[in-house]
Order: sequence, then structure tokens, then C-alpha cells
Amino acid sequence: MYRKLGRTNKHRKSMLANLTKEVILNEKITTTETRAKEVRKFVDKMISYGKNGSLVARRKALAFLHNDTETVKKVFDVLAPRYQKRNGGYTRILKLDERRGDDALMVILELVEEDAK
Repeated sequence: MYRKLGRTNKHRKSMLANLTKEVILNEKITTTETRAKEVRKFVDKMISYGKNGSLVARRKALAFLHNDTETVKKVFDVLAPRYQKRNGGYTRILKLDERRGDDALMVILELVEEDAK
């Protein structure tokens, strides 16, 4: 089961793709907890595509990320080698305070650093 996030199908897919792009490019975003939990699945999938490295995987990543070649290049050239020895769990969620307007729980979704080893 997936979360609808109060959006229509097209709007939700576009929002998740855009948040996935932001996580990949900036390696950290601040968002609500429910969005972060949903985006985490797609970030892990994109990094898994990068680790696969095939042309089919690259095309699937391009299709999901709206043909953003810069983001796909970073996934395949930077992130995939970084997480080559890791079998999943490429992201972490750190909880923050509630948002002032609607008390939504805010979190930081970031990529796990693997360079320390």
C-alpha cells in the first residue's frame, strides 16, 4: 500500500520525482515525515538502478526522473560506487520539531555517508 498524500495520481508522481531529484542532488532535504517515508523508497530504487549500471536501468531512472540527465549521471557515477558494498538502506530520517502552521512533523531525509570506511 502507498500513501496518497492528498494529491491526484499525476501530481503525486511528479511531487515524488521532484523530491527524489532534490535528495539525490543535495543529499539532504527537509520535508514532512509522511513525504520522507514515501520518497525514501524511490531514492533507494534509483541508487539500486545505479548499482545495476545497465542501459535498461539507466533508462528506467531517466523515465522516473523526468529525463533529468544531471541527476541520473550523479546516481550512476557518484552514488552507485559510494554504496557498492551496501545492500540497501541508503537514506536516514532525522526527526525535527513540528511545523508551526499545521503541526506536521518535520524531518530531515539524507543520504547515509559511506566514505568514512
